[in-house]
Amino acid sequence: MGDTPARLLNLLSLLQAPREWAGGELAERLRVSPRTIRRDIDRLRELGYPVEATMGPMGGYRLVAGTAMPPLLLDDEEAVAIAVGLRTAAGNAVEGIGEASVRALAKLEQVLPSRLRRRVGALNAVTVPLSGGAGPSVDPEVLSAIAAAAANRERLRFAYEAVDGTGTRRLVEPHRLVPAGRRWYLVAHDADRDDWRIFRVDRVREPFPTGQRFVPREPPGQDAAEFVRDKLHSLAPTYQAVATLHLPADQARGRLGDRPGEIEPIDDHSCRLNGHSDTLEWLAFRLIMLGCAFEVHGPPELIDYLREMGARATRAAGGRG
Repeated sequence: MGDTPARLLNLLSLLQAPREWAGGELAERLRVSPRTIRRDIDRLRELGYPVEATMGPMGGYRLVAGTAMPPLLLDDEEAVAIAVGLRTAAGNAVEGIGEASVRALAKLEQVLPSRLRRRVGALNAVTVPLSGGAGPSVDPEVLSAIAAAAANRERLRFAYEAVDGTGTRRLVEPHRLVPAGRRWYLVAHDADRDDWRIFRVDRVREPFPTGQRFVPREPPGQDAAEFVRDKLHSLAPTYQAVATLHLPADQARGRLGDRPGEIEPIDDHSCRLNGHSDTLEWLAFRLIMLGCAFEVHGPPELIDYLREMGARATRAAGGRG
């Protein structure tokens, strides 16, 4: 094998397998002399690849962990497997997987040859993942386009559907992608509104990188995750529940948690709850799981929700509702 760069790439591909290679075996695989293998190993070390050699009859070469990760060489099957895995994870917004998976997907798809792109597309077209819970689906190609634009510091245009169904065109400077539960949010500076915004990625359509570079900036006073958390909290409705619980105050605190000012004793056998939440479901769940009688004084939405919930339970039990 006279092509030195090609031989080095093939040697590196072999060394990336999780095993130790004897020098003679490598020489036989690459059809060169053991001396050439030793020279090529030295060359890989010069390029920053941590190749370890062990002496003796059972010795050989292997790639070990270093201070930095060198480029990986993947065969076709490995590249397809990784691309499909990253797409599946990104599309399901796996909790905790973070923005790194989307960046990796963007990098991998950028270098995939067309034949492998078709294979990945075909696999994704016929694969239906079992959902881990309710939530919108996210197009991995949209995620990849956004991640690439953010990494390249390139302004991005896209169509966006607001919560009321209104469609708009946006021009933004993408900053970060933030996964939260089964949703992805884009933190970006909106060029037309000259302000920071968050966008639900499942509502983004036709992302188009404009080629216009921008100087990156930070969200006001906090990181991207905190910015998304604060925005979502400010947008969510807050319900203040007031209820009489037929339960001693100390027992109510033990079951609900001792939040200051939430439980006020009425007498030895009852107390008043002043609680709050951004969902009616959570308020209703807390009350029902107390296992005691209670009367809700407000808000009206919670009373209606509990009434509807009770009617459904009565019908399920075979009674009238």
